[in-house]
Amino acid sequence: MLSKIRKITAVAFVCMLTNAAYAAEEQEIVFNPETGRGGEPVREENPGEFRVCADKDNLPYSNDKFEGFENKIAELIAKDLGKKVTYQFWYDRIGFIRNTLNAKRCDVIMGTVAGNDMVRTSKPYYRSGYVFVYRKESGYNITDWDSPDLHKGKIGVVGQTPPSRPMEDKGLMDNARPYRIMRDLNLPPSFIVDDLVKGDIDIAILWGPIAGYYAKKASIPLVVVPAPEYEAENVHGKEYWNISVGVRKKDKDRMVAIDEVLQRRAKDIEKILDDYGIPHVPVVEGDRVDKKVVKEKRGDAIPKFE
Repeated sequence: MLSKIRKITAVAFVCMLTNAAYAAEEQEIVFNPETGRGGEPVREENPGEFRVCADKDNLPYSNDKFEGFENKIAELIAKDLGKKVTYQFWYDRIGFIRNTLNAKRCDVIMGTVAGNDMVRTSKPYYRSGYVFVYRKESGYNITDWDSPDLHKGKIGVVGQTPPSRPMEDKGLMDNARPYRIMRDLNLPPSFIVDDLVKGDIDIAILWGPIAGYYAKKASIPLVVVPAPEYEAENVHGKEYWNISVGVRKKDKDRMVAIDEVLQRRAKDIEKILDDYGIPHVPVVEGDRVDKKVVKEKRGDAIPKFE
């Protein structure tokens, strides 16, 4: 009798699963990307807030003590708009946009590559590139990719970033000490410049904002020299990028307001960059807006955690 009951129960269970599967096939699953991630609360937007998505431990860009240059630029924009800055902190690595901007926990990313197809980007508010950094006491004279002194020391470079292209072409990879593109969060953002100061490497080729800021704060004199553009020689060797503010793609009105502030306060923003030692050059209008080129170069975009 017990065996018979078990068989009947098993058949009923299979039928239940089958019916559920048919129901799932017939039910239309609707996903609205504008409502944030499924099953998670969405912060109610306050018109008096300028809600920024940022990393809590990623100087010179931002931290939770509001000491980064992007913290200062966010404050400047918010004040101009008559708003108060609030933050949603999330480590700036894979999933950052998904878990912040697209989850509607915040509305603005202060720094992203102009033309980033994941967001709507502002008119660029600065342009920067990769730089050579070395100890002044070394006596090196490095000005371009053909400088003989590049062959004399150990070069710290983040693997798979644009400088690896000219380094490969110029036979410099044997001198390279590669660093992981995803920073170990147990290390400070300054760790590559720290290695340069300690003498673990002799030269660093780094993204300008990181190199310039930490070179300025280093305990010994460091030389920072802009690397020449290499895009003409190798399309993946692009060293300079326009940087913009990012918002959700639908937020046209928000972007119009931000663009107006960026134009109005351009001199103030430039002063903040200079105060933080951020290397910057004039914005190149129309740089890298061709979607085919963007698609081909995806993966070479500039990470803030380099």
